Amino acid sequence: MNRLHLLVTIIVIAFHSISIAAPGDVHRRIDIPLQHPTGVAWTGQFIWVADRKADLFFKLNPENGAVIKTMESPGYFPSGLSWDGELLWSTDPAEGKIFATDLTSGLTTRTLDSPTPSPTGIAWDGEYLWICDNREDKILKIDPSDGTTINSFRSPARDPRGITFGDGYIWCSDRIMDKIFMIHPQSGHVVVTLDAPGPYSWGLDWKNGRLFNADYQDDSLFEIIVKDEDLFKISDPRRAIVNFTTEAEVLGRGEARSLEIYYAVPSDRPNQRLLSGLEFHPDPDRFVNDRWGQNVAVFHFENLMPSESIEVRMEAELETSAIRYFVFPEDVGSKIPSDIAKKYLADDTKYDIDHPYIKKIVKEIVGEEKNIYWKARKLFQYLIANMEYEMVGGWNTAPTVLKRKNGSCSEYSFSYIALCRSAGVPARYVGSLVVRGDDASYDDVFHRWCEIYLPGYGWIPVDANAGDREWPGEQAAAFGGISNRFLVTTEGGGDSEYLGWSYNHYNKWVTEGKCRIRTESTAEWTPLKEK
Repeated sequence: MNRLHLLVTIIVIAFHSISIAAPGDVHRRIDIPLQHPTGVAWTGQFIWVADRKADLFFKLNPENGAVIKTMESPGYFPSGLSWDGELLWSTDPAEGKIFATDLTSGLTTRTLDSPTPSPTGIAWDGEYLWICDNREDKILKIDPSDGTTINSFRSPARDPRGITFGDGYIWCSDRIMDKIFMIHPQSGHVVVTLDAPGPYSWGLDWKNGRLFNADYQDDSLFEIIVKDEDLFKISDPRRAIVNFTTEAEVLGRGEARSLEIYYAVPSDRPNQRLLSGLEFHPDPDRFVNDRWGQNVAVFHFENLMPSESIEVRMEAELETSAIRYFVFPEDVGSKIPSDIAKKYLADDTKYDIDHPYIKKIVKEIVGEEKNIYWKARKLFQYLIANMEYEMVGGWNTAPTVLKRKNGSCSEYSFSYIALCRSAGVPARYVGSLVVRGDDASYDDVFHRWCEIYLPGYGWIPVDANAGDREWPGEQAAAFGGISNRFLVTTEGGGDSEYLGWSYNHYNKWVTEGKCRIRTESTAEWTPLKEK
């Protein structure tokens, strides 16, 4: 390889390395000479880090982590740190205290009783203090003059440690979940979730569009990328062979004049890759596209006699991964492409978007909101707060399901689509075959969820059924993310001329005399062994 070729190769590799950085990735790591680092504060020139065991504050060089100065902390368990431009605020969860220290004199000029028993993190938003408490699992906005609580909401997960304010949002680290959450300060909803860079995430602070995170176990500071050009992150790839089989048997004395079995044909998606061509047994009679653009394999049979049975099978080798979108509401556009609006804002029988009950919910929940993200998010939160999962039989219309307040995954999907379309948010559904527990498993229940169209981001997954969870962080995981358990076969917006309101497959037949058709469809998952 000549020198010019080598240089070009190095530049290309370096450029590629830079371009693949995503939100949550580490921009740089600083090893620090502390044994028990907790809180971290950025003063605009230096980094201050608290050490729980030494009961000290350390002033560090931001370039190399070298100690410039130490100062005794006012408490015996220094945890959270935050700089308000004049004073260094700290928390002591052992004593339930909040302190303000003058860094020039080292004097503590203010001591507040925390409104919660175990304040682990503290933040300054320019006017008020925010604290998180890992015993009560709360985040609170408080008055810095006397500690009065102004607002509070539940923490994203079970063990909040660090907190900071940046770019209009609260950021909170959680030790057990190993996540860092971006939180809307008015509602408490988690908007973006980042993976924590270390095993014991504690202190957080904001620095010029990035996060500083102190890790208690690694004795390190991480500078973390918050925004990048990447819209999503792919993780946890799963490789498998999936066999989707439909068995049909003629029962009774009559004859089945015709039987047609329709299979939705899966394709590649951002987190789904078919590793080889699909195999069908027998070969389909034809392939067609429905009005949503879904490719469908059609199997046609005629003159099936009593007790006669047939079997149809589709085999796929695939890699499916978890996906998490990083949606920043202020970056969501407002212009919806005309072709998207025409198809995915339209009404259909299961939705009934002009029904008075649908319009009443949208008016109450969305109100005057203009941002498409927040319209969809408010409706998502409404649905998970007012619905319970229950397979009560049938696929009822959205108004019926919303009044009943329970439903299957399909009924969750119909209801969410109806609410979104009524509010002007394009929405559709996807259907899938599912890993049930073990890697080698079978599925005869299947699963459906929604996707919404956000200008600037495209179609993102929203699974209100999966988001019906206890913790805000768990709820947010279902708004813009799915796991690696699915082979998505179907993209649909409503009634299909081939699949009806179903997904994965659909069957129809014509019989003569006393005759009915018994069908059974099952997906078998087998882990794909590496060659």
